[in-house]
Amino acid sequence: MSDVEHFVGTDKLSKRANNAEVKISDYKLSRYACYLIAQNGDSRKKVIALAQTYFAIQTRKQELIEKEYTSLTEDEKRFYQRDLTRKGNYSLNQTAKKAGVKNFDKFHNSGYKGLYNGETADDIARRKGLRYREDILDNMGSDELIANLFRISQTEQKLKRDNVQNENEANKTHYNIGKNIREVIKKNGGIMPEDLPTPEKSLKQLEKENNKKFIIK
Repeated sequence: MSDVEHFVGTDKLSKRANNAEVKISDYKLSRYACYLIAQNGDSRKKVIALAQTYFAIQTRKQELIEKEYTSLTEDEKRFYQRDLTRKGNYSLNQTAKKAGVKNFDKFHNSGYKGLYNGETADDIARRKGLRYREDILDNMGSDELIANLFRISQTEQKLKRDNVQNENEANKTHYNIGKNIREVIKKNGGIMPEDLPTPEKSLKQLEKENNKKFIIK
């Protein structure tokens, strides 16, 4: 990831007393850039001290979340990750719409094709032996859901970062992100998404049996 992604130039105009406009150089910082500046800044300055405190608190919160997550059962992890993918897909759809996407089935299948070596959502459903229109995400284990969540979040970020305004480009972006994630999994010796086991019961079945959702509080 390049410095340009973390320090984005946003020049702006400022009016002087005589109404003359002067260009002022400014920057938008990513969260990571803000973190680096805060950690390497002079803590005697109030704004730096506040920033360091903020990041320390957020880091501790993340540690607690991870600790809680590891104590969950596999089915509880599935419910947790499924909820995140549902929210992620909603946000991605909003961003994709702004990028010019109209055929959302094609857009989402582009991501699946990249991640699943050419498989569409229908192909995945058939391979898993699902009924017609049964949700494939409800029939994934936690590891497979995490891979898809990463695909979703990275695609949304890429669409925004590159200011994509073309449907074909958006589809291509989604495909490439899925393919890149697949390559990372392969490089790290992980199990390909299509080779991960399909849970015996869908989340809908589990929800019906328990008459409640597993929720982290």
